[in-house]
This record gives sequence, structure tokens and C-alpha cells, in this order.
Amino acid sequence: MEFSHFDHEGNAVMVDVSEKKITERTALAQGSIHVSQEVFDAIAGKKVKKGDVLTVAQIAGIMGTKKTSELIPMCHLLNLTNSKVTFEMYPDELTIRAFCKVKTEGKTGVEMEALTGVSAALLTIYDMCKAIDKRMVIEDIHLCEKYGGKSGDFRF
Repeated sequence: MEFSHFDHEGNAVMVDVSEKKITERTALAQGSIHVSQEVFDAIAGKKVKKGDVLTVAQIAGIMGTKKTSELIPMCHLLNLTNSKVTFEMYPDELTIRAFCKVKTEGKTGVEMEALTGVSAALLTIYDMCKAIDKRMVIEDIHLCEKYGGKSGDFRF
């Protein structure tokens, strides 16, 4: 297997997508943060002093998808057609799961944008709640599915 982000001399390069066809592309990523009972209750009850944690994290996740090419060196700048961040809360596990779905019509996929969106959302939860408890654990960030493009569809 050949790595597409290196030339024949091992130098880092951005992949040339100029010959690829424009297609509809979507990606869904998820990740979770495990928190203490105190943090979970504060988020659920909207009692965190910095504000409504999940609303701020949702905005941060969307902003993250839009800034991915500025954070990941070889990512292409994409014109996103949609970016959505949602959360599910699991009180029995003291876990919050974040989901990020991103869409575009372009020559390259949006997997990195979805993964960045989830990461930014979870990091924002951590940042807003660290004054309550710093022992939160962010985990299991992964691509769930992607559609479109030359490599075809993928489901985890």
C-alpha cells in the first residue's frame, strides 16, 4: 500500500485532487467523554458557571469542522454544505456521546472534518467543566461511516 501524502522521495505533500469528480460526500464520527456524577448533573441541569455546556460544545464542534484544514496540515479547504453536532447522555454510565455529521459536494471527503468536530465538541465539554473535576476521560473518537468518493462507502 502506498501513502498518498508522501512523494517518491518521502516528502510530505498535499494530495492533488484536481482530476477527481465532484460528488456528494458525507461522514459521521463519534466520541465520548466519561465524567463524574457531579459534572454530569451540572451539565444536565445547566448549572455550569461558564454556561450551557452542550450548546457551547455544539457550536465549537461546528466551528471545528469549518477550521479543519487550518489544524490538519494536509487537509484540503472544503466548502461544507452541512455540519451538525448532537449529543446523547447516558446517566447510568456517566458518559456523554458526541456525534458529528458533515456533508459537502466536492473532490475529497469530509472524514477529517467530522472527526475534528467531535474532538472540538468533547474538548469544549472538558474545558467548561474542568473547574468541577479534571478527571474526565475523552475516548473512542472514531469514524462511524462515510459515503461518496472513489474509495466508496464505509461503515464501522
